[in-house]
Amino acid sequence: MATAEGFELVRVRLPLAEAWASGAGSFSHRDSLLVRAVLRGPAGEAEGWGECPALPAPSYSSEYTEEAARVSERFLVPVLLGAELSSAREVAGALSHVKGHPMAKTAFEAAVIDAELRAEGVSMASYLARASELALPPVPAVPAGVTVGLAGHLGQLLDEVERYVVQGYRSVKLKISPALGPPPHVALGAVRERWPEVVLAADANGAYEGLSLDEAASQLSALDGLGLACIEQPLGEDDLVGHARLARLIRTPVCLDEALGSHGLVEAALRLGACSVVNVKAGRLGGYLGAVRVHDLCARREVALRLGGMVETGVARAANVALGSLAGFNLPGDLSATGRFFVEDLAGPLTLQADGTIAVPTGAGSGVEVDRGAIDRAACWRRFFRAG
Repeated sequence: MATAEGFELVRVRLPLAEAWASGAGSFSHRDSLLVRAVLRGPAGEAEGWGECPALPAPSYSSEYTEEAARVSERFLVPVLLGAELSSAREVAGALSHVKGHPMAKTAFEAAVIDAELRAEGVSMASYLARASELALPPVPAVPAGVTVGLAGHLGQLLDEVERYVVQGYRSVKLKISPALGPPPHVALGAVRERWPEVVLAADANGAYEGLSLDEAASQLSALDGLGLACIEQPLGEDDLVGHARLARLIRTPVCLDEALGSHGLVEAALRLGACSVVNVKAGRLGGYLGAVRVHDLCARREVALRLGGMVETGVARAANVALGSLAGFNLPGDLSATGRFFVEDLAGPLTLQADGTIAVPTGAGSGVEVDRGAIDRAACWRRFFRAG
């Protein structure tokens, strides 16, 4: 049994290798919050790292980095230091008294899991597989997928996709909008024509919510002949009924992301027929163990599953790869190699293999090395909170 000796909050600012643009915001630097958990157990002190995936602005959800740092400092750290935790499984319950803020909570759960497993010599992939009701071992490697942001023109988009396909990525997801960038049917059609073998998907981040249902269906049905794996979150995050109606008007599978903020909402969406594909993000669901519950729900119902991403550093991406190793993930997700987003990443390496996969780390905890020097260079604010 281990007890929490303290938590460090580290706010970092990292330049992106390329500016990022989507319906959920655009930025050239990643403002992110890291959490370092320090535990003490029978074998001594152990530490682990987690990352809050909230974006710099409240554009994907109401959470954003600055708010996450404040709520963590004022509420989440005091709750956990006073909770006398004996296991990472108790983190979500202890934090449930603080309403909302699932992405900040995810960082603390991930940090405690990482520290606990490093002390025990157990990999995160094995830990999550044991937490799953499927009772299946994790897969040794996950398909690598890349998400491409909104491009200014078609030539720029095709050049970017070509770069990733040449590198060996198996799947490509394009951000789309009815108002920004090349018309979706033109962009996706051009990618499909040039690379017919690639697993192709679209992500609207709710960009069609301003249109009538008929107009949204008319525009999105133009994509039906392209063999897309799914269209992700076309309408607003609170419009499950609208998504259910849209799903009956187009042939391409509808995937939900922002709309699915809890196990209950996933179950409601499936009952309504609002989606036939579920995007799983630990940060949106309040933690990796909550994400496992959603994975199990969808696997039992034979619902297609893909793993989402939030332009995270290697700290969170390594944990995401471990989550993506669960047997129920049957569509390639947003799992990219070290170097995809950042000039200098904070943890790794996660290497793209010749067959277009990323090997699941087997080392203790997240299985990757955190680069303390890189964190020191990127840190713009940090504070350590000690128990007692």
